[in-house]
Amino acid sequence: MPHTTPVAPVRAATRRRHWGRDLTEVAALFTAMATADLIADLVNDGPDGGLLLMTSAAALLAAAAVHLWWTRRSGRAAAAAAAAPAVAAGDTGPDTEPALWRLRTTVRDAPGSLGAVCTALAGSRVDIVTLQTHPLAEGTVDEFLLRAPAALPAAALVMTVADAGGTDTWLERADAHDLVDTPTRMLTLATRTALDAAELPLALRELFGRCTIRSTPAPADGEGGPAQDALLDTVMRLRDPSGGTITVQRDHLPFTPTEFARARALVELDARLGVRMPGSRHVVTLPEGNELTVRRAGPEDSAAALAMHERCSADTLALRYHGPVEDADRYLGHLLSPRFGQSLAVETASGRLVALGHLLWDGDENEVSLLVEDGWQRRGIGAVLLRKLVELAAEAGRDSVYAVTRATNTGMVATMRELGLPLDYQVEDGTLVITASLPTAASPSAASLPWVAERH
Repeated sequence: MPHTTPVAPVRAATRRRHWGRDLTEVAALFTAMATADLIADLVNDGPDGGLLLMTSAAALLAAAAVHLWWTRRSGRAAAAAAAAPAVAAGDTGPDTEPALWRLRTTVRDAPGSLGAVCTALAGSRVDIVTLQTHPLAEGTVDEFLLRAPAALPAAALVMTVADAGGTDTWLERADAHDLVDTPTRMLTLATRTALDAAELPLALRELFGRCTIRSTPAPADGEGGPAQDALLDTVMRLRDPSGGTITVQRDHLPFTPTEFARARALVELDARLGVRMPGSRHVVTLPEGNELTVRRAGPEDSAAALAMHERCSADTLALRYHGPVEDADRYLGHLLSPRFGQSLAVETASGRLVALGHLLWDGDENEVSLLVEDGWQRRGIGAVLLRKLVELAAEAGRDSVYAVTRATNTGMVATMRELGLPLDYQVEDGTLVITASLPTAASPSAASLPWVAERH
């Protein structure tokens, strides 16, 4: 999943014409006519008419010059203020490497409008790497991937587009991952979605960049009927093929109908393919010689997971679910659903389920959790599960994972420490939240996990 350099988006200061402005201009016209009539009477009847006329003309020219200067100064100051986060982040540094930018602007739906923007960019020595158009009811949204001189400030780039007729302009830093063209990216995301149902939320997030993906299950009583697809400015709601609603929210930039159509195409593909998950398995050899199999788990494992609950002690279930033991069974439907994350199961040679691990997508955060049957604890199974969950999170482009447990659960603390990653501890009312920061480099391979030999 590509990462975007964390630079705040820049929006050009633009104004839309309003009927109040038209009324003001009409009033100003009548006022000017009355003033002109008064001056004409003074010129004709007064002794110094010529001097008065010249003085009035000079005053009008001075007022026009001051107005023009103030308008340009205010526009550039607003753009510079909006671009301050990007400039402060080092966009005007002395680097010789060109800077990559993603820019989106709205132009009039008229011949030459896009050409004017492209010509202005070329005049600033900005190279247009890719261009996408998003037709709207009024105007067209054009999305550029630009390669600009490193010394060109973000504010100057925004003003260049604004002077060429672009409005509602957004600008953010890009990186090498954005060099992949949109058709190739869509095919890649479609392939990932086709192989694994759990990839749909991740594919939507990668498609739209910084955004929040939330899955809401359908009401248990079935009231309200199926959800309807809807596009609401910065929010889109999509019918989940497995029931419920998928909500995509991007606060910094409204969605276009073209983006809405792409999201619906991915959801439609998921609906047609039905339930699916990768079939790869990993064999874990314990120190005493026992071999266990680690594989992906899904809703079809509910019965085996319930049976494992029956074999677990009340203390083990309480440490895992942080609530009444009798409520543990009702959590399984959510935990094993591919819409809310990815689950791993550990089973013996006879097929008996003895451990479960979950990586849950919680908006922009990612929770990991483990449950190991009492008779199989303290054998390293939890550590292997946790490393595999961290690997899945890294492959999905996540930068951290967290675990919630009791402050007295020393076993979970030791397992998190074995990851060898930077950890943050937060304790409140006896609840411990441990957050592990993931490396930005490539995720660890399966071969780096202890006691793991991959078998396909």
